[in-house]
Formats: sequence, structure tokens, C-alpha cells
Amino acid sequence: MKTTPFLLFLFLIFGCNTPQEQQSTAKKDAPFMWENATVYFLLADRFNNGNPDNDFNFGRVQDGATLRNFMGGDIKGITQKIKEGYFNDLGVNAIWVNPLVEQIHGSVDEGTGKTYGFHGYWTKDWTALDPNFGTMEDLAELVKTAHDNGIRILLDVVMNHTGPVTEQDPIWDGWVRTDPNCTYQDWESTVKCTLVDNLPDILTESEEEVELPQHLLDKWEKEGRLEKELAELDEFFERTGYPRAPKYYLIKWITDYIKEFGVDGFRVDTVKHTEAGIWGELYAEALKALRDWKNENPDEKLDDLDFYMVGEIYNYSIYDGLNYTYDGDTAVNFFNEGFHSMINFSLKWELKDKHPDEVFATYDSLLNEGELKNKSVLNYLSSHDDGNPFDGDRTNVFNTATYLMLTPGAAQIYYGDETARLLNAEAEGDAKLRSLMNWDELKANAKRDGYSIQEIHNHWQKLGQFRKNHPAIGAGTHQKISDAPYSFSRTLNQNDFKDNVMVVMSENVKEITVEDVFDENQEVKNFYTGEISKVKNGKLTFEKDSRLLLLEGV
Repeated sequence: MKTTPFLLFLFLIFGCNTPQEQQSTAKKDAPFMWENATVYFLLADRFNNGNPDNDFNFGRVQDGATLRNFMGGDIKGITQKIKEGYFNDLGVNAIWVNPLVEQIHGSVDEGTGKTYGFHGYWTKDWTALDPNFGTMEDLAELVKTAHDNGIRILLDVVMNHTGPVTEQDPIWDGWVRTDPNCTYQDWESTVKCTLVDNLPDILTESEEEVELPQHLLDKWEKEGRLEKELAELDEFFERTGYPRAPKYYLIKWITDYIKEFGVDGFRVDTVKHTEAGIWGELYAEALKALRDWKNENPDEKLDDLDFYMVGEIYNYSIYDGLNYTYDGDTAVNFFNEGFHSMINFSLKWELKDKHPDEVFATYDSLLNEGELKNKSVLNYLSSHDDGNPFDGDRTNVFNTATYLMLTPGAAQIYYGDETARLLNAEAEGDAKLRSLMNWDELKANAKRDGYSIQEIHNHWQKLGQFRKNHPAIGAGTHQKISDAPYSFSRTLNQNDFKDNVMVVMSENVKEITVEDVFDENQEVKNFYTGEISKVKNGKLTFEKDSRLLLLEGV
């Protein structure tokens, strides 16, 4: 089968509109832009338990190692927090949820103790949700509730591997390789290999037709949906002309969640471990699916933005630009395969030994003038699988928020960053990064690093709301104003939308020169305290103490 080049394909089929050029209707004053998104990443099982009745399924029991069992969090728990206004108060406008598809029923011993698939990355069936996470009805309610609150939903998707093989979970015979293990010496030993032992690698390079595994057919028949699933597959392959190779089955199953629920985007796992072209093929189907859904559901759509994809290339840095280079010097431009953004792994290291302005100015140059112009990165300081977070011991809680939320690009908050959730020293490996969300500590206003958690949380909320109100923060141009106190402006002028703000990253500053950011006699508010001042002789004066100044025109 001949493959049409991806970019030409999209141009011919869908035209040349880009998501960044369209304006959301969710907020009248400030358009939503993925380049300035504040993305909240959570593991459903660890976030909030909205339905205790679904805590135990498939004979799973609490016999795993520390933090390696299913703990009860679910989709309903996320929806509950949206309804309570938790995410809007934090300024979040997109929620990235771990994979929710049905996980292996059994457990494995990874050398750190018995482990279940609570994290969502060990798929058993892409066509079903894991009942520990919830039902299809729960997911429909989540997406609708999010959209009603101006929030987009990103689902995490895995196409590189199935879940491990156990007594309850047979191998996908004919679909996968089980060796060799990846050695990362070059492209071949990073892509055509298994990440670890007993994590079967899907033959994503193959165009050869395969039969559906018997265990999957038996499962569908037992659940009463065999005929429906087979009919949908027939329709998909007839429409697309794709051969019945493993990757095309997965593309069909994964994009069904867009067609059914109007999911806004994907965070894509293990991007560098597959052939680049698979992501362009996934994006083409995802783009069509969301456009079709919005045409069919005009009253339910949040906006007219096209589908969004952000990729995880482990250790990708903003300095890599468009081309990620494997060991062995093979370079691949994944941005040409449907990705709008990549997760940036370098920010946490830079902030440890550089002045923030050096980072801000460099990122501004790369995103607004360099090869990443009209692209973006998703910055983070902690995550579910990074064993060296920026503030792992939670002793630099305010700077963690300030640096992340004010760095050019999109920002990813990992659940509990905003409440200084403690990482569990008793757990082994990445499990220690996945402790339960500390709702009880937030409610009790516990202490951390000498401060109350509510005070820390309030700091994150102010920065998040300021960022949400001002796309210039992540998507605009950066200009340093002064070294002492350190201050800078951000300016955005795009599609008839103009935005300019000023930030002073020093405590209790009472007087500040605004230069050309604000006009003489203009009223300016410090969003952090709500205090308003008027520009006099090019200066603003304030009376209230403030951890930093977040300045906006009134």
C-alpha cells in the first residue's frame, strides 16, 4: 500500500487551518491557546475516589508492594472535582488523564514487588475501559462536564506495547515481539525491541495482516459485543483501505474515543519507540474524528479547535528543536507527524543552576524566533516517571510554582504539585512518585516547609488564574525590564488579540518602574493581592505586601 506524505495528505483532505489560529469561545476576553495551556496531569487511581463500588475487579486483591495496588481513584472522582471548581480555581484549562483502557487482570513482579496496572500503561483491551477507572458513561460525563467548565480533556494513549503476560493475560500472538530488549545504541535498538522484559512490543512497522487474538474474540463474545466490534472493524478497514495490520487496529480503537465522546487531544506515550509515520496516520484519523464529532454535536463542543497531540519522547529537550536525534545519529522530525508539541525534559535541570531570566529569554527565542516558531513545548517540573523532580523533598514549594507557571510554553502541573504532596519514601522505584492525592492535608491545612498547604495552594491558584487570563505568559514575547528587582514583560499580538502583562519576581516590592508596558495614568492591578495603582511618572506604587507582583491593566 502506498502512503501519501502526511502533510500533503492533511492539506488535501482538511485544508490548511491550524489550531493555533482559531479562537475558543470558552472565555470572551482571552482566547485559549495550546501554546499557553495549563495542563493538569493526574493518575485517575491516585486522584479521587468518586465511586467506592468499583474499587475491586477481576479478582484483584491488595497484595501488591507499597503503592503498587489499585487504590480506588476513578473517573467519577475527577468529574466531582471539576464540578467543585477545583480545576477552574487553579486556572487549569486542560486535564491529561492516564490511559483508562482495560488493564491486565493479573499482576507481575518487576523486582520491586508485585505490581498491578493501576497506572494504565498495561493494556489488555483497547476497546474497553477498566472498571476500576469507570464506565463509558462515566467518561462521557467527564468530557461533557469538562467542556461545560471550559476545560479540555487529553487522553494518554499507548501504541508501543501491550500489557505484560500473566496467567490471566495471554500474549497477543502474531502481533508482538518479545525480544530483544532495547539497548538504545541506535534507532533500531530503540524501536524494534521491548522496553523491558515481559512487555511485548507491538509490530508497529508491519503492514502484514493479522487475525484478531482468540482471547480477545472470546472476551467480546462473553461480553455480548462480538458482532458489533467486528462490524465496526469491517467498516473502518473498508473506508480507509488499510490492511488489517496491528497498528491500524489500534488506530481504529483509539480514535473511537474521539468519535464517541469528543475528546480534545492525546498525550502520546513512548513516541520514540515506534516508527514516526504511525503518529501521522493516527493524527489523520483523530483529526477527522474530532471534526466529525463537532459537526454532529454543535451544542456540546467547547470550541472549533482541531485535534491536539503532544508527545513524550523521553529526554527530549526544547534545545532539540524539530529533530530528535537517536544515539547513532538518526534524526527524526516528529512534529511533521501530527504533533503540535513535545514534553520538555530539560527545564527542571536548567532552573537548578540558572537565573530564571536566562531560561525565560532562551525559551522565548526558541519558541518565537527559532525553528519551534508556531510549535510549542509542554514544560514540567515533576511527573509520574521522573525520579529526579525539581523539588522532590518539597522544600522549594513557592519557586516551583513561580518558575513553572511563568516559563514560556505550556505548563504541566502533576497532581499534588500544587498541594506539596509528599512522595512516598517507603515505595520503590516510580511508585514513590505516585502517592495518593493529599486531600486530607489540604482540608486540615497541614504544614510543609514552614508554610501551610493552603497558602502554597493559594499561590498556585493565583499564578494559574493569571496565566489563564493572559495568553501572553506562555505564548507571548519576553522582555526583561530590570535586574533588581527582577522584572519582565510578556506581550502577545495575535489575530486582533492584544495582551501585555508585567511580572516582578521579588517579595514585597512597593515601587516599580513600568517603562513602556503601561501608559501614564493607566490603572494597573497587582493580581496577586487585588491592589490597584495608577501609573505616575512611569512608576507604580503599592502598599500591600506581596510574594510577587502580577501586573495587568484594569
